[in-house]
Amino acid sequence: MNKKLNIIATIKDGIAIALVNYLSLVLTAVLYLVTIWIPYLNVGTTIAMCSLPAEMAKGNILNPLFIFESKYRRNMGEFFILMALMNGAVFIGVLFGIIPGLVIAVAWSFATVLFVDKDMNAMEALHESNRITYGNKWRIFWTEFIVVLCLQIICGIISGIFSIGDVDWLTAIGGILVLIIAIFAVPALLGIEASIYKQLTSGEILEGKELKEELKDIKSGVAEAVKAEKPAEKAPKAEEPAAEAPKAPAKKAPAKAKKTE
Repeated sequence: MNKKLNIIATIKDGIAIALVNYLSLVLTAVLYLVTIWIPYLNVGTTIAMCSLPAEMAKGNILNPLFIFESKYRRNMGEFFILMALMNGAVFIGVLFGIIPGLVIAVAWSFATVLFVDKDMNAMEALHESNRITYGNKWRIFWTEFIVVLCLQIICGIISGIFSIGDVDWLTAIGGILVLIIAIFAVPALLGIEASIYKQLTSGEILEGKELKEELKDIKSGVAEAVKAEKPAEKAPKAEEPAAEAPKAPAKKAPAKAKKTE
């Protein structure tokens, strides 16, 4: 039975991986977008982009120029077959009530990564992706869903605040802030995918406390801090023993009168 992913620990590890490669990921994305219009080359760069989680999982600092390596164009036919199988199966699953399509999408979510990283063919990559995600599909879904939801809430709050009054320059500032968050969000999601891929392929699952336990620790830490700030109560002084009252001298009994003869 597969070990269960720890959602909180995976998010933390993914963000840490993303921060290490943040600048490289941004430059890689820029190069990809600039060259996406070039036929034939764009297929190789797309396949290379699919390998990002695997490269990040190895702990390597990415070189943005790696997407132009010719090895990624070697198996483009097999890559198209893989994408057709994945998208076709997800579409059919959606027709059966959305949830089957969602399950298939998560089960095969690492097929493209395995296709490039492990040099597998399409069917091998699909089978292996389904195997390593077995028992963790919903944890993978909720890990990424929580991050996306938090980012959407933050973006929504910023957009709402800066659109008050319909002031153009305020709206523009809000748009810039949302763009900055989006630029951070993509590397963060890639980092989380890298963390999940690393754990599932290596079998070394990160250990961490569940959210409830962390909240308990935070509460106990706050309680201890509050106690530490309170002035220590003075210990009550020990009561001095009461002085003993001086004993009254014992009265002598009166002498008996002599009998008169």
